[in-house]
Amino acid sequence: MKLRWGFIGAGWIAATALAPAVHKTANASLHAVASGDPDRSRLLEPIKIHSSYQDLIDDPEIDAVYVSLPNHLHSQWSIKALNAGKNVLCEKPLALNLKEAQLMYEAAEANKKLLVEALWMRWHPRFLRTVDLVKSGAVGEITKIATVFTFNSTLENNYRLSPLMGGGSFLDVGPYQVHLWSALTKYPFDLKVISTSSNRGASGVDLTMKVTGEINQKIQVSAHTSFEEENKQSLLITGESGEITYPKGEAFTSWNQESSLLIGGNEEKFAPVDPYSLMIESFGNYVKDGSSWVISPRESLQVMKAMDQICNSKL
Repeated sequence: MKLRWGFIGAGWIAATALAPAVHKTANASLHAVASGDPDRSRLLEPIKIHSSYQDLIDDPEIDAVYVSLPNHLHSQWSIKALNAGKNVLCEKPLALNLKEAQLMYEAAEANKKLLVEALWMRWHPRFLRTVDLVKSGAVGEITKIATVFTFNSTLENNYRLSPLMGGGSFLDVGPYQVHLWSALTKYPFDLKVISTSSNRGASGVDLTMKVTGEINQKIQVSAHTSFEEENKQSLLITGESGEITYPKGEAFTSWNQESSLLIGGNEEKFAPVDPYSLMIESFGNYVKDGSSWVISPRESLQVMKAMDQICNSKL
C-alpha cells in the first residue's frame, strides 16, 4: 500500500528533490499539491491540485503532508495537518523555537500521528556509517566536533532575509550542524554556549554566524553558517584516538554524488544516493508498521533547545 502524500508548498526543494523522491519511491504517491501558484504546483505532477492549504489537509484521501513553507509557517500548518488526522513531514528547522516545536509534538501525540523533521542528511549512508563508527568507539571518546556550512547568495526577495519569517543563516543551515552534535553524543546533551558572533544584514537577520560551545562538559563544538561567504561544507570529528573527515562529497548535502569518509588514514567510499528518497521510504514504513528509523521527537526537541540557546545567547 502506498502512502498518499499532499505537499503544502511547491518551492525549489519540493519541486527539485521531494516530488521526484516521492514519484520514484515504491511505497509513496504524490496525491496532491497546494501552493500560491497552481502552475507551479502542476510542475510537481500530482494527481490533483488544491486551491488552498486548508483544502489539502481536509482531503480524506491524503495520508501524509509535507510542509515546505517559510520557517514561520512550519508550526502553524503542521499543527493544522496533525489535527486533521494527517502524518507530517516538516522541513527544517522544525519550528522557530522550542515552544513552537513542543506544541507541534503535543498535537502529534494527541492525534496519534507521526511528525518528523525533514533533515534528509540523517538518512544518508555515509552519515549513518559515521554515527556507527563513533558509537562503536572507532576514534575513542569524542573530544571535538567542528563544522562549517557556508554559501554565497544574494537571496533577493527571499524569506531567509526576513526576521519575521524566520530568516538568517543559522536557522537555515545551522540545523544540519546541531543535528550532527545530537547524533554523535549521548542523550540528553547539556550545551554550554561559550561564544557567538554574527554579521547582521540590513533587515537584522544573521548573514553569518559563528558559535563555539561545550557539550556535557567535555566535547568542544563549533559551527559556522553564512549566506555571504564562499561555498564550503566541512566536518571534523576528533576523538581521543583518531579523526573522521569527509574528503569527497558535500559534508551535509551530498545528493546523487559520490562521497567518502576518512578515518585513520583509510577512505571509505559511498556510491551516489538520493537521501530524500530514503527519507520518504523510511517515513512510509514507519507509518505502516514502525519497521524503520525516523528522527525521534526527543531528538528534534533537543536540537531545537540547543538552537534556542544559541540564538538567544548574549555572548
